[in-house]
Amino acid sequence: MIDFHTHTPAWRTATWLGGTPFGADDFVAFMDAIGMEQAVVLSHDGLFDPRPETNDELAAFVRRYPDRLHGFGTVSVRAPDAAAEVDRMMTGLGLRGLKLHPWLQGFSMHERSLDPVCEALTAHGGILLSHDGTPPYSTPSQIAALARRHPTLPVVLGHGGLHDCWREALAMTRETANLYLCICGTPPYAARRILADAPAHKVLFGTDAGLSDRKSQDYAAARVVEIDGWGITEDQRRAMLVDNPQRLLSGEATP
Repeated sequence: MIDFHTHTPAWRTATWLGGTPFGADDFVAFMDAIGMEQAVVLSHDGLFDPRPETNDELAAFVRRYPDRLHGFGTVSVRAPDAAAEVDRMMTGLGLRGLKLHPWLQGFSMHERSLDPVCEALTAHGGILLSHDGTPPYSTPSQIAALARRHPTLPVVLGHGGLHDCWREALAMTRETANLYLCICGTPPYAARRILADAPAHKVLFGTDAGLSDRKSQDYAAARVVEIDGWGITEDQRRAMLVDNPQRLLSGEATP
């Protein structure tokens, strides 16, 4: 299994998402306990304070297990050096993609400052994962509009629309060739509908692990168990948990 949505702990920024301190060894022990072979890891601190140092810390975290952990850094999209930081993330730090959170980071997906950032990411074969499901700045339609401006960049809806926007997330994923959907915090009834109606090669799964107050990440383990109650086929399960994320991370996904 590949978890496409996890986080580092809060090293610098104390927030309501702070969780508990843990290291890469602790995190991989959690992965082993639930049968998770690989994980995409996103910075917690970078979402609130997107400085280059947060990318350095993320890179150091995933570097301990390069075959199992894939880091997605972040940038302040309005900063004049944002595209250059993407270059540094992808080359100097060896990160695999970019995580944006328009709601927390306070920008609109329609801002043209995003274009050079996306162009740099595309040039390095990266992936963009964006928070979605919380209006006004993080609706699936807004993120899909950015994806259409950059049609060769894989763009992932990080939460499958959550409770309020999952129908919109499903519609946008069906209509936008380079848009993918991660079921992460999406309610079970919506997950079942998404798996029934979305293009089979475009669905991913994430637990949001890393935000728990326990190193064992119990809530994330419960989300994996929850899959068994969705009533999906073995082919759907394998596509979501293995084939689709592998294809994206290997650079083999093409719109």
